[in-house]
Amino acid sequence: MERGLPHGGSQPGAVKRLTPKTAKRFILDNTALMAPPHVPEVLLHLADEAHDLWLRTEEELAEIGLPPPFWAFAWAGGQGLSRYVLDHPATVRGKRVLDFASGSGMVAIAALKAGAAEVIAADIDPFCEAVIALNLEANGVKAEYLDADCIDTDDGWDVVLAGDVFYDKPLADKLMPWFTSLKARGADILVGDPGRAYLPKKGLQSLAVYQVPVTRVLEDAEVKRTTVWRWDLPAPA
Repeated sequence: MERGLPHGGSQPGAVKRLTPKTAKRFILDNTALMAPPHVPEVLLHLADEAHDLWLRTEEELAEIGLPPPFWAFAWAGGQGLSRYVLDHPATVRGKRVLDFASGSGMVAIAALKAGAAEVIAADIDPFCEAVIALNLEANGVKAEYLDADCIDTDDGWDVVLAGDVFYDKPLADKLMPWFTSLKARGADILVGDPGRAYLPKKGLQSLAVYQVPVTRVLEDAEVKRTTVWRWDLPAPA
């Protein structure tokens, strides 16, 4: 299943209702610091089969006040995009970078390690602020966190990085004109995608293809063929 979470049995014991301000302890208790398989240079607080967070259903998470924690997993598109940035540091070196739909902050951290001058990690999930802060600290880098929907805005970023964002049609319909307008004014837009359903079928330049190890429960596969694309759709005449 795409952008879903594993479904397991209920876990005993009540959990206090979470808020973004009280999330840090929960994150530390329900994840472990580890490197994603395709990006060993980056450390992230991730959930795996050993953690209670892995076993909770979306309904159980909603009961404790936690939106689906996409930030707790290293998705294939983000891993591929991070790998590309680390292997091609000139892509971001000395530039101002937006990591859109940052999640765990993995791509933002890769950009910083590759020499970006400034990175903005943006996500509308308020719990991302806590996990990104923990992950930045673990990697010894600093980024600005932006709790906002950046779509249709333009803060002059040199590069926009977006991993795993074309899983939903309404979102894709908003992203395409936004990315195209940013491209038209000179931004470089890179998309990491493992074949999500709503990736545009044209106007993209393939930069690299990776075989990214993933968790079967999340992706219905053990390896996902992941492409890093450069957005090349022209602005409407």
